Amino acid sequence: MRRMSGFNLVSLTLGLAFLYLPMLILVIYSFNASKLVTVWAGFSTKWYGELLRNEAFLDAALVTLRVAVISSTIATVLGTMAAFMLVRLGRFAGRTLFSGMIYAPLVMPDVITGLSLLLLFIGLSVDRGIFTIVLAHTTFCMCYVSVVVSSRLGSFDISLEEAARDLGCSSWQAFRLVTLPIIAPAVISGWLLAFTLSLDDLVISSFAAGPSSTTLPMKIFSAVRLGVSPEINALSTIMIGIVAFGVVIFSIMSKRATVRQQQEERDAFHS
Repeated sequence: MRRMSGFNLVSLTLGLAFLYLPMLILVIYSFNASKLVTVWAGFSTKWYGELLRNEAFLDAALVTLRVAVISSTIATVLGTMAAFMLVRLGRFAGRTLFSGMIYAPLVMPDVITGLSLLLLFIGLSVDRGIFTIVLAHTTFCMCYVSVVVSSRLGSFDISLEEAARDLGCSSWQAFRLVTLPIIAPAVISGWLLAFTLSLDDLVISSFAAGPSSTTLPMKIFSAVRLGVSPEINALSTIMIGIVAFGVVIFSIMSKRATVRQQQEERDAFHS
Protein backbone atom coordinates (compact mmCIF):
# COMPACT_ATOMS: atom_id res chain seq x y z
CA MET A 1 0.00 0.00 0.00
CA ARG A 2 1.48 3.34 -1.07
CA ARG A 3 1.88 6.04 1.56
CA MET A 4 0.57 9.51 0.86
CA SER A 5 3.34 12.00 0.26
CA GLY A 6 3.56 15.27 2.17
CA PHE A 7 2.66 17.30 -0.92
CA ASN A 8 -0.46 15.21 -1.58
CA LEU A 9 -1.47 15.45 2.08
CA VAL A 10 -1.11 19.24 2.10
CA SER A 11 -2.99 19.54 -1.19
CA LEU A 12 -5.82 17.34 0.08
CA THR A 13 -6.03 19.30 3.34
CA LEU A 14 -6.12 22.67 1.59
CA GLY A 15 -8.70 21.43 -0.90
CA LEU A 16 -11.02 20.09 1.79
CA ALA A 17 -10.55 23.25 3.87
CA PHE A 18 -11.42 25.41 0.85
CA LEU A 19 -14.60 23.41 0.26
CA TYR A 20 -15.87 22.80 3.78
CA LEU A 21 -14.39 25.47 6.05
CA PRO A 22 -16.88 28.15 4.89
CA MET A 23 -19.74 25.72 5.59
CA LEU A 24 -18.35 24.98 9.04
CA ILE A 25 -18.12 28.70 9.84
CA LEU A 26 -21.67 29.20 8.61
CA VAL A 27 -22.95 26.38 10.84
CA ILE A 28 -21.10 27.75 13.86
CA TYR A 29 -22.42 31.28 13.41
CA SER A 30 -25.97 30.01 12.99
CA PHE A 31 -25.84 29.44 16.76
CA ASN A 32 -24.59 32.96 17.43
CA ALA A 33 -26.67 34.93 19.93
CA SER A 34 -25.76 38.24 18.32
CA LYS A 35 -27.70 39.72 15.44
CA LEU A 36 -24.38 40.69 13.87
CA VAL A 37 -23.15 37.63 12.02
CA THR A 38 -19.48 38.59 12.37
CA VAL A 39 -19.55 39.17 16.14
CA TRP A 40 -19.75 36.15 18.43
CA ALA A 41 -21.93 36.82 21.49
CA GLY A 42 -22.49 33.34 22.87
CA PHE A 43 -24.32 30.14 21.99
CA SER A 44 -28.02 30.40 21.17
CA THR A 45 -30.65 28.61 19.10
CA LYS A 46 -33.08 31.52 18.97
CA TRP A 47 -32.52 32.15 15.27
CA TYR A 48 -33.90 28.71 14.45
CA GLY A 49 -37.05 29.68 16.32
CA GLU A 50 -37.18 32.98 14.45
CA LEU A 51 -36.79 31.08 11.20
CA LEU A 52 -39.75 28.83 12.00
CA ARG A 53 -41.85 31.93 12.58
CA ASN A 54 -40.77 33.58 9.31
CA GLU A 55 -43.68 32.85 6.97
CA ALA A 56 -41.91 34.27 3.92
CA PHE A 57 -39.05 31.77 4.19
CA LEU A 58 -41.41 28.90 5.00
CA ASP A 59 -43.63 29.64 1.99
CA ALA A 60 -40.58 29.85 -0.28
CA ALA A 61 -39.28 26.55 1.13
CA LEU A 62 -42.59 24.82 0.45
CA VAL A 63 -42.63 26.12 -3.12
CA THR A 64 -39.05 24.97 -3.65
CA LEU A 65 -39.69 21.47 -2.30
CA ARG A 66 -42.87 21.10 -4.34
CA VAL A 67 -41.14 22.20 -7.53
CA ALA A 68 -38.08 20.02 -6.86
CA VAL A 69 -40.08 16.85 -6.21
CA ILE A 70 -42.39 17.28 -9.21
CA SER A 71 -39.74 18.42 -11.70
CA SER A 72 -37.18 15.79 -10.67
CA THR A 73 -39.77 13.02 -10.95
CA ILE A 74 -40.89 14.12 -14.42
CA ALA A 75 -37.29 14.66 -15.47
CA THR A 76 -36.36 11.15 -14.30
CA VAL A 77 -39.12 9.56 -16.38
CA LEU A 78 -38.35 11.61 -19.49
CA GLY A 79 -34.58 11.32 -19.06
CA THR A 80 -34.79 7.54 -18.70
CA MET A 81 -36.92 7.29 -21.83
CA ALA A 82 -34.46 9.49 -23.73
CA ALA A 83 -31.54 7.35 -22.52
CA PHE A 84 -33.28 4.21 -23.79
CA MET A 85 -33.77 5.78 -27.20
CA LEU A 86 -30.14 6.83 -27.46
CA VAL A 87 -28.71 3.50 -26.29
CA ARG A 88 -31.17 0.90 -27.58
CA LEU A 89 -32.36 2.27 -30.92
CA GLY A 90 -28.87 2.64 -32.39
CA ARG A 91 -28.70 4.75 -35.52
CA PHE A 92 -32.07 6.27 -36.45
CA ALA A 93 -33.22 9.24 -38.45
CA GLY A 94 -32.73 12.41 -36.45
CA ARG A 95 -30.46 10.82 -33.82
CA THR A 96 -27.84 13.56 -34.13
CA LEU A 97 -30.46 16.28 -33.71
CA PHE A 98 -32.12 14.42 -30.83
CA SER A 99 -28.86 13.85 -28.94
CA GLY A 100 -27.88 17.48 -29.55
CA MET A 101 -31.15 18.67 -28.06
CA ILE A 102 -30.60 16.40 -25.05
CA TYR A 103 -27.06 17.56 -24.34
CA ALA A 104 -27.41 21.24 -25.29
CA PRO A 105 -28.79 22.41 -21.91
CA LEU A 106 -25.74 20.87 -20.20
CA VAL A 107 -23.44 23.45 -21.79
CA MET A 108 -25.93 26.26 -22.34
CA PRO A 109 -25.51 29.22 -19.94
CA ASP A 110 -28.35 29.42 -17.45
CA VAL A 111 -29.06 33.00 -18.48
CA ILE A 112 -29.66 31.95 -22.09
CA THR A 113 -31.85 29.02 -21.03
CA GLY A 114 -33.87 31.17 -18.64
CA LEU A 115 -34.32 33.98 -21.16
CA SER A 116 -35.41 31.62 -23.95
CA LEU A 117 -37.96 29.98 -21.63
CA LEU A 118 -39.23 33.38 -20.56
CA LEU A 119 -39.75 34.41 -24.18
CA LEU A 120 -41.52 31.09 -24.83
CA PHE A 121 -43.91 31.61 -21.91
CA ILE A 122 -44.62 35.18 -22.98
CA GLY A 123 -45.18 34.09 -26.59
CA LEU A 124 -47.63 31.39 -25.47
CA SER A 125 -49.32 33.79 -23.02
CA VAL A 126 -48.64 31.42 -20.11
CA ASP A 127 -48.88 33.01 -16.68
CA ARG A 128 -45.66 32.49 -14.78
CA GLY A 129 -45.88 30.55 -11.54
CA ILE A 130 -45.14 27.13 -10.09
CA PHE A 131 -46.20 25.45 -13.35
CA THR A 132 -43.66 27.38 -15.44
CA ILE A 133 -40.89 26.77 -12.89
CA VAL A 134 -41.61 23.03 -13.04
CA LEU A 135 -41.43 23.11 -16.84
CA ALA A 136 -38.16 25.06 -16.75
CA HIS A 137 -36.53 22.77 -14.19
CA THR A 138 -37.70 19.65 -16.00
CA THR A 139 -36.14 20.95 -19.20
CA PHE A 140 -32.58 21.09 -17.90
CA CYS A 141 -32.79 18.37 -15.23
CA MET A 142 -33.83 15.62 -17.65
CA CYS A 143 -30.56 16.10 -19.53
CA TYR A 144 -28.54 15.16 -16.46
CA VAL A 145 -30.77 12.15 -15.80
CA SER A 146 -30.32 11.02 -19.39
CA VAL A 147 -26.54 11.14 -19.09
CA VAL A 148 -26.51 9.15 -15.83
CA VAL A 149 -28.92 6.47 -17.05
CA SER A 150 -27.23 6.22 -20.47
CA SER A 151 -23.91 5.38 -18.85
CA ARG A 152 -25.55 2.49 -16.97
CA LEU A 153 -27.48 1.22 -19.96
CA GLY A 154 -24.29 1.20 -22.03
CA SER A 155 -22.86 -1.57 -19.81
CA PHE A 156 -26.15 -3.43 -19.36
CA ASP A 157 -26.21 -7.05 -20.55
CA ILE A 158 -29.15 -7.11 -22.94
CA SER A 159 -29.13 -10.92 -22.94
CA LEU A 160 -30.88 -10.75 -19.56
CA GLU A 161 -33.88 -9.09 -21.20
CA GLU A 162 -33.79 -11.55 -24.07
CA ALA A 163 -33.82 -14.45 -21.61
CA ALA A 164 -36.83 -12.96 -19.83
CA ARG A 165 -38.72 -12.62 -23.13
CA ASP A 166 -37.79 -16.18 -24.07
CA LEU A 167 -39.41 -17.28 -20.79
CA GLY A 168 -42.68 -15.61 -21.75
CA CYS A 169 -42.34 -12.02 -20.51
CA SER A 170 -43.56 -9.19 -22.66
CA SER A 171 -41.24 -6.27 -23.40
CA TRP A 172 -42.83 -4.22 -20.61
CA GLN A 173 -42.60 -7.11 -18.13
CA ALA A 174 -38.96 -7.70 -19.04
CA PHE A 175 -38.22 -4.04 -18.46
CA ARG A 176 -40.15 -3.87 -15.18
CA LEU A 177 -38.90 -7.15 -13.71
CA VAL A 178 -35.35 -7.34 -15.08
CA THR A 179 -34.01 -4.08 -16.50
CA LEU A 180 -35.46 -1.57 -14.06
CA PRO A 181 -34.20 -3.30 -10.86
CA ILE A 182 -30.70 -3.50 -12.34
CA ILE A 183 -30.54 0.13 -13.47
CA ALA A 184 -32.42 1.37 -10.39
CA PRO A 185 -29.27 2.81 -8.72
CA ALA A 186 -28.62 4.93 -11.82
CA VAL A 187 -32.26 6.05 -11.97
CA ILE A 188 -32.23 6.96 -8.27
CA SER A 189 -28.93 8.80 -8.71
CA GLY A 190 -30.43 10.73 -11.62
CA TRP A 191 -33.46 11.65 -9.51
CA LEU A 192 -31.27 12.84 -6.64
CA LEU A 193 -29.11 14.86 -9.03
CA ALA A 194 -32.20 16.44 -10.61
CA PHE A 195 -33.69 17.14 -7.16
CA THR A 196 -30.48 18.84 -6.02
CA LEU A 197 -30.19 20.93 -9.18
CA SER A 198 -33.82 22.04 -8.90
CA LEU A 199 -33.43 22.79 -5.20
CA ASP A 200 -30.36 24.94 -5.85
CA ASP A 201 -31.39 26.75 -9.04
CA LEU A 202 -31.57 30.53 -8.94
CA VAL A 203 -31.01 31.95 -12.42
CA ILE A 204 -33.55 29.94 -14.41
CA SER A 205 -36.11 30.20 -11.59
CA SER A 206 -35.77 33.99 -11.65
CA PHE A 207 -36.87 34.04 -15.29
CA ALA A 208 -39.64 31.44 -14.95
CA ALA A 209 -41.13 32.48 -11.60
CA GLY A 210 -44.07 34.77 -11.11
CA PRO A 211 -44.89 37.23 -8.32
CA SER A 212 -46.55 34.55 -6.18
CA SER A 213 -44.03 31.74 -6.75
CA THR A 214 -40.78 32.79 -5.12
CA THR A 215 -38.38 29.90 -4.54
CA LEU A 216 -36.06 29.63 -1.58
CA PRO A 217 -32.83 30.48 -3.48
CA MET A 218 -34.54 33.57 -4.86
CA LYS A 219 -35.70 34.55 -1.38
CA ILE A 220 -32.24 34.04 0.10
CA PHE A 221 -30.59 36.01 -2.70
CA SER A 222 -32.93 38.96 -2.26
CA ALA A 223 -32.45 38.87 1.52
CA VAL A 224 -28.65 38.67 1.30
CA ARG A 225 -28.54 41.80 -0.84
CA LEU A 226 -29.77 43.70 2.24
CA GLY A 227 -27.22 41.98 4.51
CA VAL A 228 -26.68 38.48 5.85
CA SER A 229 -28.92 37.76 8.83
CA PRO A 230 -28.53 34.95 11.38
CA GLU A 231 -31.81 33.48 10.09
CA ILE A 232 -30.15 32.85 6.72
CA ASN A 233 -27.30 31.07 8.50
CA ALA A 234 -29.82 28.91 10.35
CA LEU A 235 -31.68 28.13 7.14
CA SER A 236 -28.46 27.23 5.34
CA THR A 237 -27.45 24.96 8.23
CA ILE A 238 -30.75 23.11 8.00
CA MET A 239 -30.31 22.65 4.24
CA ILE A 240 -26.77 21.33 4.75
CA GLY A 241 -28.07 18.88 7.35
CA ILE A 242 -30.86 17.66 5.06
CA VAL A 243 -28.47 17.14 2.13
CA ALA A 244 -25.91 15.37 4.34
CA PHE A 245 -28.61 13.11 5.78
CA GLY A 246 -29.84 12.23 2.29
CA VAL A 247 -26.32 11.42 1.09
CA VAL A 248 -25.68 9.15 4.09
CA ILE A 249 -28.99 7.31 3.65
CA PHE A 250 -28.40 6.82 -0.08
CA SER A 251 -24.85 5.57 0.56
CA ILE A 252 -26.11 3.03 3.09
CA MET A 253 -28.85 1.86 0.74
CA SER A 254 -26.40 1.53 -2.16
CA LYS A 255 -23.95 -0.43 -0.03
CA ARG A 256 -26.67 -2.80 1.17
CA ALA A 257 -27.91 -3.28 -2.40
CA THR A 258 -24.37 -4.09 -3.56
CA VAL A 259 -23.86 -6.58 -0.73
CA ARG A 260 -27.24 -8.19 -1.45
CA GLN A 261 -26.44 -8.49 -5.16
CA GLN A 262 -23.05 -10.04 -4.44
CA GLN A 263 -24.67 -12.51 -2.06
CA GLU A 264 -27.25 -13.48 -4.67
CA GLU A 265 -24.49 -13.98 -7.25
CA ARG A 266 -22.56 -16.23 -4.83
CA ASP A 267 -25.69 -18.23 -4.05
CA ALA A 268 -26.44 -18.65 -7.74
CA PHE A 269 -22.85 -19.76 -8.38
CA HIS A 270 -22.90 -22.37 -5.59
CA SER A 271 -26.31 -23.68 -6.64
